[in-house]
Parts: sequence; structure tokens; C-alpha cells
Amino acid sequence: MNWDWQAVSDFMPQFWDGLLVTLQALVLGSLISFTLGLVWALLMRVPSRWVTWPVGVLTEFVRNTPLLVQLVFLFYVLPEWGVTFSALTTGVVGIGLHYSTYTMQVYRAGIEAVPVGQWEAATALNLPLRRTWTAVILPQAIRRVVPALGNYVIAMLKDTPMLMVITVLDMLGQARLFSQEHFQFTEPLTVIGVAFIVISYLASLLLRALERRLVH
Repeated sequence: MNWDWQAVSDFMPQFWDGLLVTLQALVLGSLISFTLGLVWALLMRVPSRWVTWPVGVLTEFVRNTPLLVQLVFLFYVLPEWGVTFSALTTGVVGIGLHYSTYTMQVYRAGIEAVPVGQWEAATALNLPLRRTWTAVILPQAIRRVVPALGNYVIAMLKDTPMLMVITVLDMLGQARLFSQEHFQFTEPLTVIGVAFIVISYLASLLLRALERRLVH
């Protein structure tokens, strides 16, 4: 096998474009999954089956169907019903929705881990329900679940190549496009493989630093 550094140089402009799209999908998808996952977790604590049952069915369905199938459905089927988004928007919504069903379970575990005494103290102080959640329960719960949420960010990063199926030109999409145009596969695929390793490693370092800061 002959390694061609010129191919690497030629691929780099497309690589940077793909990297930007990958990071956009990762950041926006993470925000959606964290926010929506918290919403699901709070709704599951509502004392009404009219709320918990639909939320439970929806999240179980999303969690137990492949992300790839969901992306294809959102991108190719929804337009037939008059709902159309760009490829990147569809990918961000799809990956965010999918992972929100996992972060929901993380939030639930964090909330349940808050000592009962904290609830009792908030009740004794006559704190309003909203104040109890925002000032007492959620800060403690989120501090406990940061490592688990961080693991899902890295998992989400590894799943971003699936967006290529719905024509999103992320890193893998750009590598495939370059390979088809120049008939050189080794160099672009190796570059994005190294990029995934570096990004995952940097993300893990950032999450460890954040975890230490929250603990102390």
C-alpha cells in the first residue's frame, strides 16, 4: 500500500467542511437530547397515567428502534406528509430525539438518587414546587449524572456518520465524496478515523475536568 500525502492535502478542505458539520450535529443534537431527556424524565413523574403512559410508549418505541431507521423515516417519509426539513436539521432532530430516550433514564436515576431528606427539607421550608425542583433537586441530580451524559455525547459522536445516509456531508460523507471523485479511499478514511479518535479523547478529558469541578 502506497500512502499518498498529496491525497491527504487535497482532502483537507473537504475534511474541515465535514468536521464543522459533524460538530454542529453533535452540539445541537446533544442540546436537544439533554433538554428533551429532562422533559421526558419530569413528565414521567407526573401523577397521571394520561401523561406517563403516552410518554412511556413514545420513549420505549424510539429507544427500541434503530437510529438509522428513524433518520430514514424522518427524511424520506415525513415529506410525503408535508413536513420537510433540510438534511442537517433532520439529522440533528433525529439523533437528538433518539438519544433523549437514553438521557431520560440517566436523569431519572439522578433524581431518584437525591436523598429523601432533601425533599423533606424543601417541604418543611414551604418551598414552591418549582423552586424545589430548580434550586434543590435538579442541581444535585444533574451533578450526579454528568459522567453518564458525557458518555452519551461520545456515543452520539460515533453515530454521526449515519447522517450520511440522508445526504448530510459530515466527515464520512465528505470522505466518501472525495473517494468517489479521486478513487482514493485509504487516505480520507484514515484521516476521519484519526479525527474521531482525537475528538473523542478531547471530549473525555473535558468531561473528566467538568466532573472533578462539580465534585469539588
